[in-house]
Amino acid sequence: MASRVFSRINSRIPFAAWRRPRAVLWATAGVAVLGFLVALEIAARHYGLPGPMTTQAQEIIFAPKSGFLLYAGMGLMMVVLTWRERLIAAGAAIGIDIVIFLVRWVADAKVTEGHPFGNGALWVMLGCVVIAVTRRTGRERALLLKGVGLGLLLVAGRKTGDTWLLITAKSRPTVLDPYLATADHALGNPSWLAGRIVEAMGPIGAHVLDYVYIQLPVAAVIVSIYQLRKVADERGFPRHHLVRTFLAIGLLGPAIYMVFPVVGPIFAYGGGAFGTGGEHWALANLWPHTPPPISAPHSMTFDKVTPRNCMPSLHTAWATAIFIHSRQGPRILRFAGTFWLVATLGATLGFGYHYGVDLVAGVVFALTIEAALRSLARGWDRSGTQLVAHGAVVFAALLVAYRYLPVEMARHPWVFGPLLLLAMGSVIHGYVRTTRLWEPKAAPALQPEPQPEMV
Repeated sequence: MASRVFSRINSRIPFAAWRRPRAVLWATAGVAVLGFLVALEIAARHYGLPGPMTTQAQEIIFAPKSGFLLYAGMGLMMVVLTWRERLIAAGAAIGIDIVIFLVRWVADAKVTEGHPFGNGALWVMLGCVVIAVTRRTGRERALLLKGVGLGLLLVAGRKTGDTWLLITAKSRPTVLDPYLATADHALGNPSWLAGRIVEAMGPIGAHVLDYVYIQLPVAAVIVSIYQLRKVADERGFPRHHLVRTFLAIGLLGPAIYMVFPVVGPIFAYGGGAFGTGGEHWALANLWPHTPPPISAPHSMTFDKVTPRNCMPSLHTAWATAIFIHSRQGPRILRFAGTFWLVATLGATLGFGYHYGVDLVAGVVFALTIEAALRSLARGWDRSGTQLVAHGAVVFAALLVAYRYLPVEMARHPWVFGPLLLLAMGSVIHGYVRTTRLWEPKAAPALQPEPQPEMV
């Protein structure tokens, strides 16, 4: 009897020892996220802008900026629910949206901005928090709270990004577009070329690219739901998945915006064929038909409205992350990941939102973050450390070259163009080679031993 008691106590000690640091880690992460949101709220208020917490709270009642994003967040949350609970949650969200729509119709409150739906999804996610606290216990409570946190983090990430963009416009009066436009000569001015191609495609092609560009978070949710499809059965999350990379890119990227503020060719060099750009503040109306001449670059003042969100291209980084994580899925998911990456690259260049050098930096940025998160999930070792260090060094070297060597890059494109592509290719090659070593090796099939036959 005593041996059984001691065996049970001993079996609980490792579980408790494992559980305690995990709880501390989750608590620390929660406090850090809350502190970051509060700090960003204060910074936004300093510039007379609503912060991410304010805008999110407003969407409980008012029309949300993106109803698709709220339903995508609810979709992520539902990976922890059973099929019956998913149907109830979806029905409740749609029902609440219908009621709110009827109330607005009766009150003649027209939706002028955003979407007339999505409030129901937010209400359901908040309701699941109440259910987790009041009706669930132990691991079931923790699992439901993690699911809700995942969905709300996706939405909060979008709100945080929007606030960051406003802060960059208010706090960075000068931009460095002439430096990137000059350095872009090393790649053959791809934004100017892609802009003319999109212009030749006509409105249908432009609308397709625009939809792909805007709905990038929805593509991320589709891939994430596939990765997390077994959470409800296994009652636990995998160590690494796309949402972690997606949020990390959105959290770290705006810090580079503050260091290297750039508005993009459509604003810095005119609106071109796609409507109003930054003509009043632009150096000249050149995009997309006339590449800027090679000259010594300088910083230029710009308005306090346009976000400084070009270096690096986070849309490229996010699309790269989607492409990487879709590789483990079925053929249709791999095809979708490839399509979204190619279409996003075409949109970022073709609409004049980015220079070619932005995309190179965005790919390196995404692979470095993905390597760091995968190393964190599996445990740091020499190969992971070297891969992350290599990516960080290449990314820093790119920023330094864009800032201090743009004229040399433009005057010697046959030297610096291949060097840029080789630098990016070295990070891609290092990532593919290292992560293949991390993949579990399949055990060889046992061959049956030959049996003696009767003569």
